[in-house]
Amino acid sequence: MENEKVTDKLPEKGDYFSIVVAQQGKPDTNLVYFVGAGPGDPKYITVKGRELLESADLVMYAGSLVNADVLNYTHCEMIDSFGMKFEDIVDMLSKYVNAGKRVVRLHSGDPSLYGAIIEQIDGLRKCGIGVKIIPGVTSLFAAAAAIKTQLTIKGITETLIITRPEGITLETDSIKELSRHNATMAIYLGTDKLRKITEEVAYSDDTPAAVVYHASWKDEKIVLGTVGDIADRVEKLGIERSAVIIIGNVLKPENFKRSHLYE
Repeated sequence: MENEKVTDKLPEKGDYFSIVVAQQGKPDTNLVYFVGAGPGDPKYITVKGRELLESADLVMYAGSLVNADVLNYTHCEMIDSFGMKFEDIVDMLSKYVNAGKRVVRLHSGDPSLYGAIIEQIDGLRKCGIGVKIIPGVTSLFAAAAAIKTQLTIKGITETLIITRPEGITLETDSIKELSRHNATMAIYLGTDKLRKITEEVAYSDDTPAAVVYHASWKDEKIVLGTVGDIADRVEKLGIERSAVIIIGNVLKPENFKRSHLYE
């Protein structure tokens, strides 16, 4: 989009994306910065994210999902949003912005993936406040780094499916159906349902599987196995949450093809 087509007038109505684009022409005031804190290791936050934490007047963070070490970059008032009602979150953010403060809303991982930020963007929009989103490293990518593999490998699969267990998902998001693609599958928020997941997926029992707990944190744990035995391995370690599940042959790459980049 050409600069002359970008306006700083906030649309009264319209989709979320046109609202965000309209904010590109506004100066860095009257904004809430949604910052991705990364997966855990405080050094995994982006340079931009760290700069905003260091210059903020208020940082509202997502409870224990954000490693407390990341908060050491701040020199301002901090508010833990755990247990707060949605309306109270929006009201608090709005109050500080209207007082001329630089406000950071700190989310774990990357805000765009299971970050529940659209509701907040909408609430702030209704208060006449815009947003800027600073991406972060999601736990899936930290998990792949810990395992020392790629999530897409030429000759094995070029497709990555990211999902979560059924329940509050759409019927079309069925893990059983999605697994029929035989792509790499990453499952968030599903460690406590791991056995049910492995019983339902279309992958064969000998398909490699991994569970990475607290990827990049100091207490990181990597559990490797197969669809047939990963649930037993994870249960023995007592891991029930704060982990990402990865299923697919990229975890044990054999017969892969050299990337055309090296040809």
